[in-house]
Amino acid sequence: MADDQIFAKPLEKMTVKELRDLALTINGIVGVHSMKKEELMAAIKEAKGIVDEEGEKKFARQIRQIKADIRTLREKRDQAREKDDKNAVAILRRRISRLKKQTRNLATA
Repeated sequence: MADDQIFAKPLEKMTVKELRDLALTINGIVGVHSMKKEELMAAIKEAKGIVDEEGEKKFARQIRQIKADIRTLREKRDQAREKDDKNAVAILRRRISRLKKQTRNLATA
């Protein structure tokens, strides 16, 4: 495979075979054939000096949107409490709980 074809794709889209071929062309990476895809990508990024900022900000936008939804649902829940609508309060409480669970899952991903 030619070098220009290897660099045409981002690392995340490459297959393990393509990543191994690329890693073999880079001096300083040892044990290429025993590495998994994530290990290969990390080794290539480290050797090339690529900083992976995506890991930190990967789901930040989604989390912010969900938290905004939670705030609006809390306002609706408080209004339902003032009206003494127990059914609506229970429904909104469950929705808020589900959304909070989603934010926790996204934060750990």
